[in-house]
Amino acid sequence: MNDFFYGIQDLFVNGLFAPFDALRALELESWFSANIMSWIFITIGFVAFTYWMLQLKKYNDNDEEDKSVSAHSYL
Repeated sequence: MNDFFYGIQDLFVNGLFAPFDALRALELESWFSANIMSWIFITIGFVAFTYWMLQLKKYNDNDEEDKSVSAHSYL
């Protein structure tokens, strides 16, 4: 049974996390390069936020929504 768990450990430590170990070693040379995954996720989030705001503006400019005080029952 121990061999099974050691096999899982070996898979993750020597296989699946190897790219992250390389990024950790790269941090001593270039901080920006080592954080490339963070930069990618920040860029994706910024693009998605911009797209969402543009879509909200487009629907708001159509003036189709009833914005009166009695438009919703909870108001």
